[in-house]
Amino acid sequence: MNPLSVAVIGAGPAGIYASDILSKSGLDVSIDLLERLPAPYGLVRYGVAPDHPRIKQIIVALYKILQRGDIRLIGNVEVGRDISVAELRQHYDAIVLATGADTDVTLDIPGIDAPESYGGADFVSWYDGHPDHPRTWDLSAKEVAVIGVGNVALDIARVLAKRPEDLMTTEIPANVAAGLVASPVTDVHVFGRRGPAQVRFTPLELRELGRQRDVDVTVDEEDFEYDAGSEEALRASNQQRQVVKALEGYAMQEPQDLTASRTIRIHLFEAPHEVLLDEGGHVRALRTERTRLNGDGSVSGTGVFRDWPCQAVYRAVGYAGSAVEGLPFDIERHVVPNEGGRVLGEDGAPLRGVYATGWIRRGPVGLIGSTKSDAQETIAHLVADAQAGLLHADDEAQPGHEAVMALLEQRGVPYTTWQGWELLDAYERRLGEDHGPVEVTGGGLRTRERVKVVSREAMTAISRGAGAPEDPAALIGEPDPQRVPDRVAHRLAR
Repeated sequence: MNPLSVAVIGAGPAGIYASDILSKSGLDVSIDLLERLPAPYGLVRYGVAPDHPRIKQIIVALYKILQRGDIRLIGNVEVGRDISVAELRQHYDAIVLATGADTDVTLDIPGIDAPESYGGADFVSWYDGHPDHPRTWDLSAKEVAVIGVGNVALDIARVLAKRPEDLMTTEIPANVAAGLVASPVTDVHVFGRRGPAQVRFTPLELRELGRQRDVDVTVDEEDFEYDAGSEEALRASNQQRQVVKALEGYAMQEPQDLTASRTIRIHLFEAPHEVLLDEGGHVRALRTERTRLNGDGSVSGTGVFRDWPCQAVYRAVGYAGSAVEGLPFDIERHVVPNEGGRVLGEDGAPLRGVYATGWIRRGPVGLIGSTKSDAQETIAHLVADAQAGLLHADDEAQPGHEAVMALLEQRGVPYTTWQGWELLDAYERRLGEDHGPVEVTGGGLRTRERVKVVSREAMTAISRGAGAPEDPAALIGEPDPQRVPDRVAHRLAR
């Protein structure tokens, strides 16, 4: 009998962990891991700020899984564009959707569609060198508003305020470094509508915020209020108590010690109400409404408004998943409807052989531990269905891997492989070495681990053994207009 043939869509942590668990399940199984980008690792490569090397160590664990060779990586293949879900279901006994969440939750306030109003996910994609996003970013604002009190908001604030030379030890692409060097920013305001007991920062990231050269972090002493719900939240979470302690430390600083040329100002109990525009339709301020606690940790507006001068607004109020053509999608929750990882059809019954894991299954909450738990439950259901004889592809279709590879070849899709990623990985590391030693804050020199190649065309050429382009500018290149997300194209058109 042929082994069970499974396609996993998405080579981020969710897809890689699901593939790993399935490979160790005891089933005789053949696994193809399809990824729409030429490189693996998903949001770990394209959603984590470049100055967070500890978080990026997750890549080491993911690398070891894929290096084994029992999971075949097929990169630069977009399901719904290069191959359809229907074709995958025809050739594979099961498919596992692990496409994550890569766009921003909307914020419904007046003025939010102004040209200088940005989704945080798009800015993260820019500074992380995502191949399908524009290579330039308008960094002309001196005062910036960031809406949201999670780690993405902190990443955005930190990258905007940080001295660009202090990013030169990271993998930051050359075009991003050049853009940040020209930035005149002096003040980055971070706004949260609730209080210190409700923010979603993690202690490590919040403490690191204040360790940047020539950047002060401030919190107003008036922003520390607690109700019964807040006190209960603090009793229940040591992590939240550490967050509050860090915020209090920023609030207790002496004014004479705040001498940096750039400042990150955290404002709590300020709900975004309206983005104010000048006569030309450009951002001039963010209007917020002061809030107060209701007793249970929630807040209500007080009717007291304040305008904060700024020339750009970034919203970091959550990530959202995107629909995959050919599969059901819950447009309210931005997930694929499922029960324990079994994807549900329009009639509410499980679709045979279709599963989901990670953020596209449960929404963008939780960290790596939650992702592993998701994968374990989803794969347990897949294994149970296989053992019950419920999984089988079209009896008349050529099975799995060989059929799909032949189809991609026939269509001229320039797919990449794990061996190709190792070529690209080695090339990016050489770029880091060739850059030479970089002086770090506090003295000493450090060699850059890598410099990212941004262009999809260059990434693909290097991965497929064609070598790097002769012109170094081609490593940055320009995105394929047909691949630029609609929301980004619309903003640029404005």
